Amino acid sequence: MRFFNLPDLGEGIPEADIVEWHIKEGDSIREDDLMVSVETAKAVVDVPAPCSGVIARLCGQAGDTVLTGAPLVEFVSDQEDSGTVVGKLVANEAETSNEESFIVGAPEPDSASSSLSSRNIKSLDSLAKQFHVDLGSAARQRKNAPVEKSYPLQNPEPLQGVRKHMARSMAESHASVVPVTLFDDVDIDHWKSGEDITVRLIQALAHACKEEPALNAWFDGATMSRQLHDQVDLGLAVDSKEGLFVPVIRDAGNIKKTQIRSAIKELRKGVEERSLPNSELQGATITLSNFGVFAGKYATPIVVPPMVSIVGVGRLREEIVSVNGKPESHRMLPLSLSFDHRAATGGEATRFLHCMIKQLQK
Repeated sequence: MRFFNLPDLGEGIPEADIVEWHIKEGDSIREDDLMVSVETAKAVVDVPAPCSGVIARLCGQAGDTVLTGAPLVEFVSDQEDSGTVVGKLVANEAETSNEESFIVGAPEPDSASSSLSSRNIKSLDSLAKQFHVDLGSAARQRKNAPVEKSYPLQNPEPLQGVRKHMARSMAESHASVVPVTLFDDVDIDHWKSGEDITVRLIQALAHACKEEPALNAWFDGATMSRQLHDQVDLGLAVDSKEGLFVPVIRDAGNIKKTQIRSAIKELRKGVEERSLPNSELQGATITLSNFGVFAGKYATPIVVPPMVSIVGVGRLREEIVSVNGKPESHRMLPLSLSFDHRAATGGEATRFLHCMIKQLQK
């Protein structure tokens, strides 16, 4: 018997959800035949067969979550038996064994109560190093963490893929970030007809990052250290039926208006088609969320570590303002700036927002 472990599907993704099996037990397959479609926090990926053989066992059903490095398929192969088949997608070294059954990264279901063997401990240590996890620290956090209450749902629908990733990110933010939100409005009544609001917002945000770099930064709460960024890699929140995606516009402060608009279109198309590579969804230094396209004046946008800040843009509205003592109706754009108060001061955040408003008022 040979085992095919779930390979690393890109940049340290720790797990994937089984979407659909394209094979069944007893099927004969050839190398590169499509075996299964899985969904990560980033995309739906088709996993091919690493070699020819007969499927002996499917290690999971549609909807199940499988850890990277854990068995996905058990099969009989005419090729020389080396215990583990890694597959062409694997970017990391896999544990190998000639035994009839083993598992990498988690115990067998029927041996959960048994003690860990030295090989299992070695496998856990290997995975921990791969994903840069401090097992001791994680154990202490788990011990001290409050137990989340379980509710008796009548028709539970487990979160998968993007939505599950979003839920975890929001929980991490709630547990670790010290958030503060500032609110203000920008009078854009003087803008030319047809002005691209999103492009103007991105340009103003990038300019504010240069003037006040403390908001264009990453923060590590474990070591109480920060990293300021010279380049603005802007995460642009994009809503979809599968959940929230945040693709990244690289070096947003040094590209032209037309390039920004083209980048926005390409990223939104990639979100719709679920075709964006992982590299396009990672590494943002600051985020922009234009929720006002749908509804809402102000919000308290969530800062996702390691980023320090996020700008939210509300719904454009008409408002009566006083101009030289006389009432006029002007177009007003509401802004909400959330920041991690551990990494940025109130003065830095207000200067950032003030700079952004000045750029938008030009």
